[in-house]
Amino acid sequence: MVVNMVRKIVFVLAILIGQVIFSTTFAQIRGNEVRVVVSPNHNDWRYALNEKCEFTIQVFKAQNLLQNVRIDYELGPEMYPDVQKKNILLKDGKIQVSSSLKKPGFLRCKVKAYVGERVYEGMATAGYAPEEIKAYTTAPADFDAYWANALAESRNVPLEPTMELIPERCTDKVDVYQVSFQNIRWGSRTYGILCMPKAGGKYPALLRVPGAGIRPYYGDITTASKGAITLEIGIHGIPVTMEQSYYDKLFNGALWNYWEMNANDKDRFYYKRVVVGTLRAVDFICSLPQYNGKALGVSGSSQGGALSIITAALDKRVTCLAAVHPAMCDFMAAQYDRACGWPHYFYKQSNPDKNQLEVSRYYDAVNFASRLSVPAWFSWGYNDDVCPPSSMYAAYNSVPSFKELHPYLETGHYWYQEQYDEWNQWLWRQMGLN
Repeated sequence: MVVNMVRKIVFVLAILIGQVIFSTTFAQIRGNEVRVVVSPNHNDWRYALNEKCEFTIQVFKAQNLLQNVRIDYELGPEMYPDVQKKNILLKDGKIQVSSSLKKPGFLRCKVKAYVGERVYEGMATAGYAPEEIKAYTTAPADFDAYWANALAESRNVPLEPTMELIPERCTDKVDVYQVSFQNIRWGSRTYGILCMPKAGGKYPALLRVPGAGIRPYYGDITTASKGAITLEIGIHGIPVTMEQSYYDKLFNGALWNYWEMNANDKDRFYYKRVVVGTLRAVDFICSLPQYNGKALGVSGSSQGGALSIITAALDKRVTCLAAVHPAMCDFMAAQYDRACGWPHYFYKQSNPDKNQLEVSRYYDAVNFASRLSVPAWFSWGYNDDVCPPSSMYAAYNSVPSFKELHPYLETGHYWYQEQYDEWNQWLWRQMGLN
């Protein structure tokens, strides 16, 4: 249990929060001189069931192949490797290893290379009939009634919104506000950054929901400049304009492992307030006189990808969603030794808490994905080991509405510039901004 928890924290801090750090303090650092390249023998990384996938492992320095490098590698289904080899010498600079899968899923080869005093890592993940992956998670009988009641009760609490202009963030086209509104009960508030076009008129809207962690937010001024209302929210009920050090103290203190809080009680689980808060954010947007009442998108990545699915499924005023590497998908898969979505609640637990198993079904993105009725755009990479592709395909394959999947195979829990641009372009088209 301790190992699993450390693993979760490392992933969240290094990947989700690390993007903010990278873009500021370490903006001049780009990659490594040494690269571990793991190449499947199919260009599209796709294979038929029982077909052998051959991975070629090579290590490059300054784009030249290195000789006599020692490596460790593991090979097998994502999160459940069944082959582990150590101290293998690449005599001619490369080695080929192979395996296959009998069931729909993903075969992963992860490599550590030892060059000088440093360790470098690389991986590749082959997809085996991923369109046939079925979710193990199922919805409780009262799933729809539970969420309808939760939202009805929360909407008995008035929004009582506040809007505070942030002059230093405003532009010639956009006014920027820190806003707040009541959430699930009196005094419990959601905070966010609202960006509003200065010109008079009615506008489409976009709700941006956050990935895991605790951080300040700055709002989507770019989309607002094109002629849309944008609202980027936090989920923790605290202002979103403080210094990062303030949030770090919370992350390591009162909100340590917040995703585990009360996870065995569906009414007290931390994510109940989070889910309701995203719907109250929709209420807030729809209350704005500048909203055109026609186009309202929701978008996010990781935890935010899951919240995008959840929000669009629960509120029919949402007209589209875009989710990148959504988390919280197919928690139950871990009980069948298949990769489950972050936070990996039941990974390698032979005797998990039965109450937590049951509660997770009310919050699994799979059960919301199967209730979507609006256009949905998805993107992820096969090399994601925070949100494994098996878990995300389990959700995607459950979506009954119009959907698009745009995989960027090599990406892990991050995105390429091309992927980011495609993501935004799709949202802008849905809102009529292109």
